[in-house]
Amino acid sequence: MVEGEGIATAAGVSPGAGKGLERFGLWLLAVFSAAAVVGFATFGMNPALLGTFPGAIPFYALSYRLFSIGQIVLAAGALAVVLILRARFRWLPALAAAYLISLTSELSGTAFGFPFGPYHYTPILGPRWFDLVPLVIPLSWFMMAIPSFYLAIWATPRGGALARIGLGALILTAWDLALDPAMSHATFYWRWEVEGLYYGMPWINLGGWLFTSTLIMGALVLLRSEEWVSRLPGRWLVVFYGLNVLLPLGMAAAAGLVWAVAVTVGAYAGLVLLLRVSRARSRPEVVGAT
Repeated sequence: MVEGEGIATAAGVSPGAGKGLERFGLWLLAVFSAAAVVGFATFGMNPALLGTFPGAIPFYALSYRLFSIGQIVLAAGALAVVLILRARFRWLPALAAAYLISLTSELSGTAFGFPFGPYHYTPILGPRWFDLVPLVIPLSWFMMAIPSFYLAIWATPRGGALARIGLGALILTAWDLALDPAMSHATFYWRWEVEGLYYGMPWINLGGWLFTSTLIMGALVLLRSEEWVSRLPGRWLVVFYGLNVLLPLGMAAAAGLVWAVAVTVGAYAGLVLLLRVSRARSRPEVVGAT
């Protein structure tokens, strides 16, 4: 029995049932995300269709809030199931650290324009800390930080804290290449107070993402989170990360944001190459191999 299965058993869940719960959470997230993209492509980009389907009007009025908040809550819930089954509650300090770090950055950004540039969230994402940052936003940072950190660990089997911090920060930051055009240009979840070159986003925003992501990865290293993150199901985490990227990427494609799609795909192609090269260079040598 592997350690993850042993933890699931200790939690009162059989290994088979635990894996079933993990798969169910992933499938539920996939279906929900696909429905969000299809709904946006159909009615969000063609609101005139509501005249043909008047019954959809009340749901359409709620859909932007429902799908945005719902997707974050579903994704966080699916990840929480995996974390509880595989690591019990060892992940809670990491959640607290990532939440506080990202919340601090977001509060500073919305109040003072640092480190992301001047912007503000619209009310559509629900209740906000100090009427500035939606409660769910720091949660989304954490849920994407975990698979990012896992991939950084995978790419550095010999260890190396600085390498893991840097790689993890790049992987987490890459998410915003699709997220920002979809959520601030194609839709209206937040608004920039200056006009940037990348679909309204100022380039300093990526610096803010890299800065905040680096702090989160540094906190994960200091908390020795690799001890439990490395034991999480890798394929599950990769699919989970991909689904959270495909949602804004699909919305960007539906909105015709060609450069956002191209830049995102190109960035991830480069990241895949970087991760593979890093793993090949740091893979432990086999002693006595012929």
